[in-house]
Amino acid sequence: MSGTDRTRRFEAAVLPHLDAAYNLARWLLRDEQSAQDVVQEAYLRAFRFFDGFRGDQDARPWLLSIVRNSCFTWLRERGREPVEFDEERDSEQRDPALYEATDGPERLLERKLERAQVNAAVATLTPLFREVLILRELEAMSYDEIAQVVGIPVGTVMSRLSRARSMLRTALAAADKED
Repeated sequence: MSGTDRTRRFEAAVLPHLDAAYNLARWLLRDEQSAQDVVQEAYLRAFRFFDGFRGDQDARPWLLSIVRNSCFTWLRERGREPVEFDEERDSEQRDPALYEATDGPERLLERKLERAQVNAAVATLTPLFREVLILRELEAMSYDEIAQVVGIPVGTVMSRLSRARSMLRTALAAADKED
């Protein structure tokens, strides 16, 4: 296969999933610039090892497992917890549903506050719980796909997801009591 054919095949398989890759990296690293860097690095790794990818599989779990591993490598090399990013600014840029034309200013403020509470609660989860929650709830991946990305049994995915949801409920209830 020529280099051009390989590149075309790679782009057709991987490019549709770059948003999901960035989303996962952003949530795991909690830093916009670092997420962009890690996704770019993961994209290059994926291209380098694309010959090992079986074309009959979905590329999304394959790519996201590379992104996930790249994120944890990035965190390990820096030896620290990820930094916070400006979630308010970032969510406004990415979520046009936040500003529906029929909503008044009060509803817009409510949505913004609710979103900030949920994002803050998700950010308190450890990466092991945060990743399964993000893959399931934001990326709508199946348990099998998540297991493939994370490299754990499906039962462990279900257990982590259940614990993540429970911790999220607890964090949101605590935030509600503070208000």
